[in-house]
Amino acid sequence: MVQEQNSGNQATAPSAAASGSATKKDNRSENSIDSNQKTLLDFKKSLIEEQKVGESQIEKINESIEETKKIIDEERVKLEAERLKLKQINEVKDADYAKFTELKTSLIEERKRMKTLDTKASSGGGQRSRRDRYNLSNLTKALEQIEKDIQTKKLSKDEERRLVLKSKEIATRLHALKVIHKKEDTYKSLATKFDDIKGKMNDIFDQKADVGKVIGKIKSNLDELLNKREELYEERRGVIHRVREAGAKIEMVDTQLNAIEFKKNRIQHSSERQRRYSPERKVRHEIPQDKMRKNRENQELWNSLKEVAMKKMSSGEKLTFDEMKLIYAEESD
Repeated sequence: MVQEQNSGNQATAPSAAASGSATKKDNRSENSIDSNQKTLLDFKKSLIEEQKVGESQIEKINESIEETKKIIDEERVKLEAERLKLKQINEVKDADYAKFTELKTSLIEERKRMKTLDTKASSGGGQRSRRDRYNLSNLTKALEQIEKDIQTKKLSKDEERRLVLKSKEIATRLHALKVIHKKEDTYKSLATKFDDIKGKMNDIFDQKADVGKVIGKIKSNLDELLNKREELYEERRGVIHRVREAGAKIEMVDTQLNAIEFKKNRIQHSSERQRRYSPERKVRHEIPQDKMRKNRENQELWNSLKEVAMKKMSSGEKLTFDEMKLIYAEESD
């Protein structure tokens, strides 16, 4: 009777030891899980904060982009107005430039004709000065006196012939001078008109130069604004990429947290199941030798698959739910 009782105690002792060992193992697993969970939650918190900062940056960049676009539109309106002004100035210039060229040509031709007439009027003038040659009053009096002398004085044929030639010469010069005076009036009128339109053309070219400077400055401002807008676009793309990257990391962390919760539930369920089993029932359910060997083979396969899953997690790849189970679930039931 005593021997049977001892035999029962011997069977119960290993079961109790195994149960205590399993409990310690469960406690170690729970502590490890809690540590991983805390690390992941802290990491998730930092990622959420990074997302918030990024979204705030995107909002500010969008405001800067809209403000820059507004200024660009205003500058383009100014540029269009200056271009219209330049077009109107060019239209006036084109219309007046034809008049300017025509008057310049007429003035040059009139100057040439006056020079020719002046040469004729000056020929045969002897030592008389240019001022005397152009003195119409003196020439008229001289012509009248010669004609009077021819009519009233008793002259020899040679004297009369000399006075007649002199009369013709003075008459020719007098006629030339009258033509010159008339041409001079025309020339002066042309010169006045030419000076007026020349002044107008100078004003037009000055206006063109001023408008051209304004257009150049506006274009330079637009180039700077367009470059600034592109820089803001590039900056926004970078921040959006970081925010999306943080979002992807949060999804991965959530997946890992879900796996941890799954594992915690498995451990809790396993502990409850172990508590429900009596030592006698555990003895009855001891694994036969061949089943133990099969479990060892399954354990080796499980370890191999778990190692692959761990490598994927270390490299940042997303894991499937089954791979999460491999990493966080119990190595054996």
